[in-house]
Amino acid sequence: MKTPALALAVALGVVPTMAAAQMATNAPARPTAMSSAASANPVSDALRMTEQRIGHNLVGALDAFPADKYGYKPTDAQMTVGAIAAHLIEGNDMLCSTLGGTTAPHRPALTATSPKDQLMAQLRESFQYCETALAGVTDAQMGDQVPSFGGRQASRASMVMITVGDWYDHYSQLANYLRLNNLLPPTAQRR
Repeated sequence: MKTPALALAVALGVVPTMAAAQMATNAPARPTAMSSAASANPVSDALRMTEQRIGHNLVGALDAFPADKYGYKPTDAQMTVGAIAAHLIEGNDMLCSTLGGTTAPHRPALTATSPKDQLMAQLRESFQYCETALAGVTDAQMGDQVPSFGGRQASRASMVMITVGDWYDHYSQLANYLRLNNLLPPTAQRR
């Protein structure tokens, strides 16, 4: 039977899986998931490694779109590329401040129609903020109650899962948008 920490470690990639192997990136070399298994904080270390990897991929995917494609969406029901970028900025600030127990930076509000260069600058800043905010998170804090959506409280572990899921959800979305525009997503590019 898996413990909650082991289940979270599996979900975050501390325990290697085929899916994790398929998510290889062009990111600079970082410690492997296996090296964090020996640490005192394997789950929070995996969170930090995931933030680095998916942050690199999300920035790369959004950067691959030409500025004139930031209004692109495959169907009327979907978000535009610009809306995804604006959503990620806001989400990173809110979720990483919650996870790290820090105050999110105040940024000028951007929208789906803001210029690409402004969206990309804030997106990069938001992932840098996440890196700083998550630096002090430990596995011992995973059971702590933190603010969640709708004024509710949730465990920090639950918010970790929501954050990581949101990042991968939007990367998958952007990878599809890129392919529909005959562009390769970062994880499909040759090393």
